[in-house]
Amino acid sequence: MKIADRIQNLGTEGAFEVLARAKALEAQGKSIIHLEIGEPDFDTPQNIIDAAKNALDNGYTHYGPSAGLTETREAVAAYFNKTRKTNLYKGTEVVLAPGAKPILYYTLTALINPGDEVIYPNPAYPIYESIINFLGAKAVPLPLLESKHFRFDINDLKERISPKTRMIIINSPQNPTGGVLAKEDLQAIADLAKQHDFIVLTDEIYSQNMYDGYQHESITQFEGMKERTIVVDGFSKTFAMTGWRLGYGLMPEALAQVVTKLQTNVTSGPASFTQIAGIEAMTDNTLATLDKFAEQYKNRRDLLVAELNKIPGVTCHLPKGAFYVFPNITGTGMTSQECADYLLNECGVACLAGTAFGSNGEGFIRFSYANSIENILEATKRFAEGIKRKNG
Repeated sequence: MKIADRIQNLGTEGAFEVLARAKALEAQGKSIIHLEIGEPDFDTPQNIIDAAKNALDNGYTHYGPSAGLTETREAVAAYFNKTRKTNLYKGTEVVLAPGAKPILYYTLTALINPGDEVIYPNPAYPIYESIINFLGAKAVPLPLLESKHFRFDINDLKERISPKTRMIIINSPQNPTGGVLAKEDLQAIADLAKQHDFIVLTDEIYSQNMYDGYQHESITQFEGMKERTIVVDGFSKTFAMTGWRLGYGLMPEALAQVVTKLQTNVTSGPASFTQIAGIEAMTDNTLATLDKFAEQYKNRRDLLVAELNKIPGVTCHLPKGAFYVFPNITGTGMTSQECADYLLNECGVACLAGTAFGSNGEGFIRFSYANSIENILEATKRFAEGIKRKNG
């Protein structure tokens, strides 16, 4: 059976490939500590689970509108307005989907033509580049700089803008670095978007995973940006709801109608009972649990960074958001892939090579600290002992 040529342009997500390799090693009886997958290790809060059960009992087992239930769309708009301290959005500007990835795919498909240029961060979530390439557009990488705590240089951005620039993708807090764009970065992007008439897609899936008093800033706050911005967000990371598959986009109403049409053709829409659970997730009933999540993430981050910085040849910034660290391992003498493979095969620690997130990830590896203190301590111990063995 001949596969369509366009499929050759699709990339993949390294986390799931490494997870499969790690599981295979475990099946052989090897001990593996999983720091590769970007998934909260917490269970979904009980009030959300109870809301889903009640929804099933109350008949939310049927098709809903392709864009999502009206009450859930309105709740998402209200939640966004509350968390971003604005009043910009209403329910008709929200589209719900089975996860945030479909929103990425739908919006790029609706807006990007072959030959268009899309600027995206590098290193970054690999699905951005994958979709750009799949659509026949030109992916233009924008380096995130370790020297700027994984922010970009505004001059680098200016140099990459051309008459063919159609969109820039931004992600803050960032995967894989945990870096956070400053308000002045967002202002600069907003000014350039208006000057050169391009669209901004802002991936804010980690917006509620912030530490040390930092508050999330959204580019939607700047004048004239709402009409040229798509926000991608969802329930997986904030509410420990990865398996529920519920994400959303906020966008101009005319685009929402096009995205809804695409969704009708692909998935029909997200499950009805998960949307009722989503409404419960965004209520004050969940806040106390989220505070506990945040406290544990911060403690894990602090420990992991401190332990990594003790290992010869490894240096690591303290990230401001998400639940990843992106240590520099050039001092070990290994490439990113060599280091990740060594850690998995020889030390029993699963992580991702920085190059899984783009060429500018060379010299780095990514650890997720969505794991227990005990496992983080054991993982860094194994890493340190592995480096000692390797160096003789």
